[in-house]
Amino acid sequence: MKRSILKNLLLAALVIALAAVPLMTLKHAEFSGSDGQAEEAISELYPGYKPWFAPFWEPPGGEIESLLFALQAALGAGVLGYGLGFLRGKHESAGAGQP
Repeated sequence: MKRSILKNLLLAALVIALAAVPLMTLKHAEFSGSDGQAEEAISELYPGYKPWFAPFWEPPGGEIESLLFALQAALGAGVLGYGLGFLRGKHESAGAGQP
């Protein structure tokens, strides 16, 4: 019991460190999205390029865009975790019935 709690605390500290260290070491770095970087690169290479389509809704701010991205990632992780847990439980219950 104590070992699993310690292991979980160490893993949580590692996750927090992985998120915090880059933000603390790169204080004035610009963290822009790949869409914006691709748009800049294309406009530099081909100044007359016209996009094929435009988004039907533009979020009002960068924070809202980040929130929607985080919600999408959390939902995907939840679905993936549920699916893997379901398959593992199904596999364990099938193995429990055999002698």
